[in-house]
Amino acid sequence: MSKSVKIIGTGSYIPGNVTKNESFSSHRFFNIDGSKIKESNTDIIEKFKAITGIEERKYFDNNLVTSDMAFFAANEAIKDAKVNPEEIDYIVVAHNYGDVKYNSIQSDMVPSLASRVKHLLQIENPNCVAYDILFGCPGWLEGIIQMNAYIKAGMAKTCLVIGAEGLSRVIDQHDRDSMIYSDGAGAAVIQLTESTGGIIAHSTETHTKEEAHFIHFDKSYEKLENSARHYIKMYGRKVYNFALKNVPVAMKSCLDKSGVSIDQIKKIIIHQANEKMDEAICERFFKLCNREVPNNIMPMSIGELGNSSVATIPTLLDLILKLKMKGHKIEKGDHVMFASVGAGMNINAVVYQF
Repeated sequence: MSKSVKIIGTGSYIPGNVTKNESFSSHRFFNIDGSKIKESNTDIIEKFKAITGIEERKYFDNNLVTSDMAFFAANEAIKDAKVNPEEIDYIVVAHNYGDVKYNSIQSDMVPSLASRVKHLLQIENPNCVAYDILFGCPGWLEGIIQMNAYIKAGMAKTCLVIGAEGLSRVIDQHDRDSMIYSDGAGAAVIQLTESTGGIIAHSTETHTKEEAHFIHFDKSYEKLENSARHYIKMYGRKVYNFALKNVPVAMKSCLDKSGVSIDQIKKIIIHQANEKMDEAICERFFKLCNREVPNNIMPMSIGELGNSSVATIPTLLDLILKLKMKGHKIEKGDHVMFASVGAGMNINAVVYQF
């Protein structure tokens, strides 16, 4: 039988602190130039819900940091995969902001989050290599692509790839875009198996000429806030237009390389960035393939979980595989397309057979 690199276990950590849209009713929202937004908060929240699909998001406890969430998800994935942690060759953690303690203005990334996760897992094997990936929202998927290459090159047999983000620690309460962001972690164990499938094709792009700073770090929109603290910022319209123009093309390129027919794709698992944007990306992708979008092909978790950056895809995958996404399941032999876009600006896509 042929061998392939496959996902053999998944895990996720979804924080328990629910913050509904109504929680932002008393916030003071400002424009980028520091002027106060004239619309009422009720109108702002209603428009936000209509565009993003988000009704609530999850924030983690004040006593936790991102590497804690990464550890929780990793532990679940290891248990699901039924592997000995000491036999893991690589631990890769995709994130963007490191560990930011509650009420701190500083990010902590030394040692790496991957080293911290290995420490928390109490893995003694020095040949288990741990490192981080900073690749925007597509980071977890890029980690899977990298570990797939490592395993196929004979450099590893079993790898743990984690996506974790604590965005609630880096959001500006005066920026209406802050309502998008959430916290969470997802993980997967991949391994060389005696089976067919796995990653059939992948595609990755980085656009920086005009796009490098579409998502960046900057001061609060409340200009009276006399603080050195910086927050996650994005030029929302530019990100939206960039994604609609480039992501469907990258997905089509990946599909063409795979040799898999569009009619064989059972699910599209896309970064949970914005409901309207994801729907538009899916529609344009199928249009490039001369097809109508099939019913029930794109599971969405953003309505309840918000946008947790690198954590959205592995968390969504874990929920589907554990039959926790009503109306969605993945069966053995199914072809699935993964796709993501985020800071960099980076794009990637994978055609995968379970």
